[in-house]
Amino acid sequence: MRSYTYCPICGNRLEGARIDGRQRMFCPVCAWVHYINPLPVALAYTVNRENKLLVVRRAQEPALNEWALPGGFIEAGEEPHEGCLRELMEETALNGRIDRLIGIYHREVEMYGSLLVVAYRVIVDDDTIAINNELFDAGFYPHHLIPEVRIPLHIQIISDAKESETLL
Repeated sequence: MRSYTYCPICGNRLEGARIDGRQRMFCPVCAWVHYINPLPVALAYTVNRENKLLVVRRAQEPALNEWALPGGFIEAGEEPHEGCLRELMEETALNGRIDRLIGIYHREVEMYGSLLVVAYRVIVDDDTIAINNELFDAGFYPHHLIPEVRIPLHIQIISDAKESETLL
């Protein structure tokens, strides 16, 4: 998130103060407080009818050329599950349906700062993939043949999804 030096409401220089138990920047003239909130992200742990997992190889930063789960930022006015399915469609042309919530995670990343990530298990009936310019590659893999995913959060989501499947 962009850091402010001047108040976006009145233009006065911001000052630091302890507000609500945290150090924050605020405007001493109009009392505007700069709350640094996380950006919302949705990730799709996507499986086909054979329970093969979809992984994608990213063609853009962050994590250029890394294998990952599809996903992206939730847009204004969009429910998290809608953003998840939209991102899946945009990146892979796959129509999916939400099976269940895997988890909600907070991460700090260099490129965007604070992220609030919502991960869903998504099922697709037709697994015909057509990737967009955000990806180099995408495919469904049996769990023992998944390309190496090295993004820590994606590794955790895959692990959490497998663990929850054994509990069902």
